Amino acid sequence: MLNLGFTIGSFVLSATTLPLGILMDRFGPRPTRLVGSASFAASCTLTALASRDTKVLSPLIFLALSLNGFGGICLTFSSLTLPNMFGSKGPTIMALMIGSYASSAVTFLGVKLIYDAGVPFVVIMFTWSALACLIFLNCALNWPSEAFPAPEEGRYTKKIKLTGLALDHKVTGDRFYTHVTIVGQRLSQKAPSMEGDGINISSQDVHRTSENRHKKSVSFRKSLCSPIFLWSLLTMGVTQLRVIFYMAAMNKMLEHLVVTSGQEHETVDLRQKAEGTVGFYSFVFGVMQLLCLLTCPLIGCIMDWKIKDCVDTPAELTALSDARDGVATKSARPRYRKIQKLTNAISAFTLTNFLLVAFGITCLIKSLHLQFMTFVLHTMVRGFYHSACGGLYAAVFPSNHFGTLTGLQSLISAVFALLQHPLFMAMVGPLKGDPFWVNVGLLLSSLLGFLLPSYLFYYRALLRREHATDWEGPLKAPGGIDL
Repeated sequence: MLNLGFTIGSFVLSATTLPLGILMDRFGPRPTRLVGSASFAASCTLTALASRDTKVLSPLIFLALSLNGFGGICLTFSSLTLPNMFGSKGPTIMALMIGSYASSAVTFLGVKLIYDAGVPFVVIMFTWSALACLIFLNCALNWPSEAFPAPEEGRYTKKIKLTGLALDHKVTGDRFYTHVTIVGQRLSQKAPSMEGDGINISSQDVHRTSENRHKKSVSFRKSLCSPIFLWSLLTMGVTQLRVIFYMAAMNKMLEHLVVTSGQEHETVDLRQKAEGTVGFYSFVFGVMQLLCLLTCPLIGCIMDWKIKDCVDTPAELTALSDARDGVATKSARPRYRKIQKLTNAISAFTLTNFLLVAFGITCLIKSLHLQFMTFVLHTMVRGFYHSACGGLYAAVFPSNHFGTLTGLQSLISAVFALLQHPLFMAMVGPLKGDPFWVNVGLLLSSLLGFLLPSYLFYYRALLRREHATDWEGPLKAPGGIDL
C-alpha cells in the first residue's frame, strides 16, 4: 500500500506540470510562483495543525500533502525560466537549480535530526511555513510580471542616436555589440546621403535574417510534432521508470541481497541483520542526494561548452572580426550557435545514457558494497537527465513553448513511471523478492535512450550541410553589402 501511495503521489506531482506549463507560458512565472509559495505555506500550516489533535484533525493531512506537492512543483517549475537572466551561462545555472531540486530529499535528514534533538514538530512546521512566506514576499517584490526572455529573444529596446540615426536594437549582450558593428559599416558607406535626409534606420534593416527568424515564430504544433521532442519523450520516459523503480524497490532489493548472501534459509537473526543493514544503506542513500548539487553543474558546463564563441550567421562573424582585428577574414569557419548547442546536447545525453547503463549493470551484481557505487550513479542520472532535457528544450524550441513542452514531457514520463508498481508487485510476488529479471528488462530498455542522441547527430549533420552552403557563397551583410 505504501508503494501504491508512492506511485500515485509521484504521478500526480509530475502530471501537474502540464497545466502549470500552459499557465506559465500564458501568464509568466510570477503568478505560478506566488500561488505555489502560498500553497506550500498553507500545507505546512495544515500539517502543524493536524499534528495538534490527530484524532480529530488527521483528515487535514490529505489536503496538506496535496498542497505540498502542488506548491513544491510550482516553485520548482517557475524557477526554470530564471537561468535566462544569465546569458550563455544559463544551462549551468539551470543544472544547478535542478541539482538543488534533486538533492532536496536530504532536508528530511536535517529535519529528523532537529526533531530528535527535542524541537517540537509543530515548531518545525510553522518555521517552514514562515520560510515559504518569505519566498512569497521575495516573488512579489523582485520577480518581474513578464517571463524572463532568452538572450536571443530580448524584449526590451535600446536606442542609440548618431547624428540623425536612431537604431532600435531588440538584442542583448554580445549580439548587441555585433549588431552595432554592422551598423557602423553601413554608416561608413551611406552616411553622406543620410545627413541631409534625416533617415532613421532600424536594426531590422541591419540584421534582416535574424529579425525575420524572430518574426516567424514557430507554431506549437510544429514543436510538438518535431522528432527531437518525440524521441525525448521516449528517452525521458524510460529513464524516469528506471529511476523511480529503484527508489521504490531499493529497500526490498537490499533486503533480498542481505538475506540470500550465503544463506540457504532465512532466520530471525538474519532478518534483524537485514533490517539494520537496510536502514544504514538507506541513510547513506539519503545523504548522497547532496551529490546532485556537485554533479549537476557538470552537465550544465557540457551544455555551455563554447557557446559564447558562436555566431548565428557568417555576417556576424565577419563583423566581429572587422571590429576586433580591422580585417574581415574567411580563414576560420564560423562556429554556429545552434549547431554547437546540438553538439553539447549530444554529449550530455550520451554521457547520461552511459551512466544509466552502468547503473543498470551494478544493480545486477549481487555485491552489497557495490551498492554504494549504484547510489552514486543513481544520483548522477537523476540530476543529469532533467538538466540535459531542459537545456535541449531551451536550445531547440522557442521560449514561449518551454513550459508547455516540459510539462507534457513530465506528464508522459509520469505515465511511464506508473509501470513501476506492476513491476514491484511482480518482484515481491511471482519472483519472490528477486529483482534480477526486472533489472535485466529495465537495463535493455535503457538502451533505447541512445536513440535521441543518434537522431540529434543526424539532425546536426543536416544543419552543418545547410550552413556550409551558406558559407561557401558570397558573404553579404543584411543590407546587401558584399563583405
